[in-house]
Amino acid sequence: MQKALQLRITAQDFSSKPAILQQIARALDLPADQLTGFHILKKSMDARQRQIYYNLNLLVYIKEAYQPLTLPEFPAKEVHQSVHEVLIIGAGPAGLFAALSCLEHGIRPVMIERGKDVQKRRRDLATLNKQGSVNPESNYCFGEGGAGTYSDGKLYTRSKKRGSIQKALETFVQFGADPAILYEAHPHIGTNKLPAIITQMRQKVLEAGGQIHFDQKLTDFELKDGKIICVTTLAGDKIKASHVILATGHSAKDIYRLLKAKNIFIESKPFALGVRVEHPQSLINEIQYKCTAAEMAQQGLPPAAYSLVTQQAGRGVFSFCMCPGALSPRLPPSRAPWS
Repeated sequence: MQKALQLRITAQDFSSKPAILQQIARALDLPADQLTGFHILKKSMDARQRQIYYNLNLLVYIKEAYQPLTLPEFPAKEVHQSVHEVLIIGAGPAGLFAALSCLEHGIRPVMIERGKDVQKRRRDLATLNKQGSVNPESNYCFGEGGAGTYSDGKLYTRSKKRGSIQKALETFVQFGADPAILYEAHPHIGTNKLPAIITQMRQKVLEAGGQIHFDQKLTDFELKDGKIICVTTLAGDKIKASHVILATGHSAKDIYRLLKAKNIFIESKPFALGVRVEHPQSLINEIQYKCTAAEMAQQGLPPAAYSLVTQQAGRGVFSFCMCPGALSPRLPPSRAPWS
């Protein structure tokens, strides 16, 4: 039998699988030997009191064989001979997920990206950081994986306007992300892991019959009956297209100037200014957890995080993301060693 259960458990107990099983048995009023395992479906932290708790949504297995949580391989169709083709401009997150969606529907994606692949891009970022020299086509904004790949590695959204993000999370896991992002309240893939994940996505596109061309900057396109029929790259190459997806991100100003020059309607979005704020991790820990470093270690607590949302003079102010512990020695991770 399988049973859904909501469980409130201390952070210290969360680091021990036997402790969680004991708490489950107590909550269900069952002998512990009747429990064969569980899955975490959702996890959030309650740090309002001095004793820190995790709120867990669990799927518990009772007197039946435990089934490990596995996701099927990404459902890519073979598209080498597909008569349907889509040209995708940009290999950031929107472009990559558009290409993967094409594979699911048996459509051959052909991608062009002004920057370099994720490995070669790393060298240009090293030059930028060490020498202050910017490659205008390969930097934190441009290149395979987009802006988030080498900036913070977050995967975070407060918005559910476009529906569930569960499929996106599962796709990342299918390509190598930690399964913990499926249940964490604030998923974090990690900049150290994203390049390998994105490389796996690219390989899947290529294996299935798609194409990806780097160092190919879109500079012009031809229209016929309101549709793009051909694009021109900086190298002078002309690529015919019946369907085009512009996945160029917010930093490709030249693309928006080109669209305006072609009298294509562009709708502006509200302008947001981002700033970086740094706090000592010890200060955030003290504010959020209300306990000492020794008590944090005893409870097995991760570096504390926070979010800010307020209104000032009719304008919204909010924190987009946070990297807890980024500039301080790492404390015990929030992810249990057994999960």
